[in-house]
Amino acid sequence: MLPLLGLIIGLVIGLMLDLPIPEAWAAYITVTILVALDSLLGGLEASLRDNFRNSTLFLGFLLNLGAGLVLIALGLQLNYDLSIIVAVVFGIRIFKNLALLRRHIIKSVVRRRNRQKY
Repeated sequence: MLPLLGLIIGLVIGLMLDLPIPEAWAAYITVTILVALDSLLGGLEASLRDNFRNSTLFLGFLLNLGAGLVLIALGLQLNYDLSIIVAVVFGIRIFKNLALLRRHIIKSVVRRRNRQKY
């Protein structure tokens, strides 16, 4: 509950502050947000499966972030926008994690209803 409260407070503060972001940083910040969302949802899904480990979450976040940022930097050097590809890949991962969370929640609701019937 505490991490969710921190997330909500952070979002409210971020939306209230009007901080300009340089255009050169936009792709990097976008990938950082997508990687953070992917890690958050992956960690939540692992937690629901009783398979959560802090080290896996932290290391996965760092490695995914590093890979995404390196791809964007490489694309800038090659004069080719790889940030779209990175965003699509992490978008797919986010939707996969959401689907896994949805399936887990549906299974747990069905199990509870079946227990209440008998």
